[in-house]
Amino acid sequence: MLRIFKFVALAEGVSYLALFANMLLIKPTNMDLYKTLLFPIGMAHGLLFIGYVILAIMLKIELGWDWKKFGIILIASLLPFGTFYIDKKYLANA
Repeated sequence: MLRIFKFVALAEGVSYLALFANMLLIKPTNMDLYKTLLFPIGMAHGLLFIGYVILAIMLKIELGWDWKKFGIILIASLLPFGTFYIDKKYLANA
């Protein structure tokens, strides 16, 4: 399950950066580009975020993470590059 979590964390981080970059590049008046790029990336990111949180909860129970580590892992999903940091710092030894 840890391998799946690492994959979802990587995919969630990449989708977050792609979503952020597209939000900066697309003008609000260009709805066609919004529908073709931003909506699918946003939907994928939302699903990956939900998967990240659910898998983090499952791994907290399975691996016995303490509340501090669990909280840091959840907060990192809200920050750009946060999931990459978690992968290197907390999941490399697991």
